[in-house]
Amino acid sequence: MKVAIIGGTGFVGGYLVDALLDAGHEPSLLVRAGSETKVRHAGRVRTTAGDVSMPEALLAVMERCDAVIYNIGILRESPRHGITFEELQYRGVVRTIEAARAAGVKRLVLMSANGVKQPGTPYQETKRRAEAFAIQSGLDVTVMRPSVIFGDPRGTMEFATQLHNDMIRPPIPAVGFFSGRDPRKGDVVMSPVHIEDVARAFVAALENDETIGRTYALGGPEVLSWPSMVRRIAAATGRDKWILPMPIWVMRIGATLFDWLPFFPVTRGQLTMLEEGNTAAPALLEQLIGRKPRGFTADELAYLKSSSKP
Repeated sequence: MKVAIIGGTGFVGGYLVDALLDAGHEPSLLVRAGSETKVRHAGRVRTTAGDVSMPEALLAVMERCDAVIYNIGILRESPRHGITFEELQYRGVVRTIEAARAAGVKRLVLMSANGVKQPGTPYQETKRRAEAFAIQSGLDVTVMRPSVIFGDPRGTMEFATQLHNDMIRPPIPAVGFFSGRDPRKGDVVMSPVHIEDVARAFVAALENDETIGRTYALGGPEVLSWPSMVRRIAAATGRDKWILPMPIWVMRIGATLFDWLPFFPVTRGQLTMLEEGNTAAPALLEQLIGRKPRGFTADELAYLKSSSKP
């Protein structure tokens, strides 16, 4: 199967390329200027120069393809550079679907996110609107909603590496976020899901027509609190970390004043989503990949040891 990937050079995209090639498929990547060196297996994939704002490039990358994966998402906006939730998480999907229709591509697997909704944060709303547009497009659509994704970033950035860099390496206490005013009753919880399991789920969906029209919440095997995840990351890198409880409302005050500054660590939208939690049962993922999902364990976090060295 020839599969176009819109968003194929970043953290998740690289693993999608790996999984497609391992399964005998032929990836076709849209590569924006400056990302040429990020293409994995460059000699085995077809590339098209351009970005999601270019209908001609979208049409070209899907030429002779059987399916398309839309995998673009951002956590923070930079409007001055054209990086907005509206542009990349909604309008990009609309353009991709229009190009797919023109190219005769009927199959779409859409990367969404767990917990998307309307009304919600701008991140959640644009993801949800993209889902609705895709489902009503007439294409054969499968929607994927992973919880927080972890795994070896291979030179990019991902959840556990970010937590390690921000909270474990510095010689200060780590922050244990909680909602409300009582840290014993307001756990922030997530279901971390391994990147290789997510990539395999995408391939499995493409290979199984029974997934058409369905939405899959993808969660790892455990529901973990924020302090539990911090402790596991610390343990995986041989560190013992004291965790200072921090109510989300305190951080929200700072974000209200400073989240427009690039260096401020979180936005108001991110704090809202953190407070809501991000959990998903592992059953659907296990059904797709045919085995139990990988856990957020020391063995699976071993890649952090290389980044723990001074």
